Amino acid sequence: MARVTVEDCIDKVDNRFELVLLASHRARLISQGAAITIDRDNDKNPVVALREIADETLSPGDLKEDLIHSLQKHVEVDEPEPDPASMISGDAGSVFADQSGEDDQPEVVTFDRMSEEELLAGIEGLVPPEKSDDY
Repeated sequence: MARVTVEDCIDKVDNRFELVLLASHRARLISQGAAITIDRDNDKNPVVALREIADETLSPGDLKEDLIHSLQKHVEVDEPEPDPASMISGDAGSVFADQSGEDDQPEVVTFDRMSEEELLAGIEGLVPPEKSDDY
């Protein structure tokens, strides 16, 4: 069995730290049941991961994207924004038309606006919570 060294992989991944991150991520994927792309030859998962990187059966860029995606807690989805010109011209009114087929004007939703003075008056009217012996 030929040993996989860092020198075999460093020309595929420039940074040694990044190589360790990618190989460890791939080894975890293999232990979770991901299919391997080379013969195992009785090697352990980290060695298989390094051999896959060295043999270029996996793209380091794809591994990096998969690693980043696995570490994200909140994935932002880029949704196309509505065209402002169509909203101004009234094309968006068809979205609000009711299902009965009548051509009534769309119902406009308005939110209550509060002035700064009203906000301060509301804050001043708040009562502090009662103190108890539990604290």
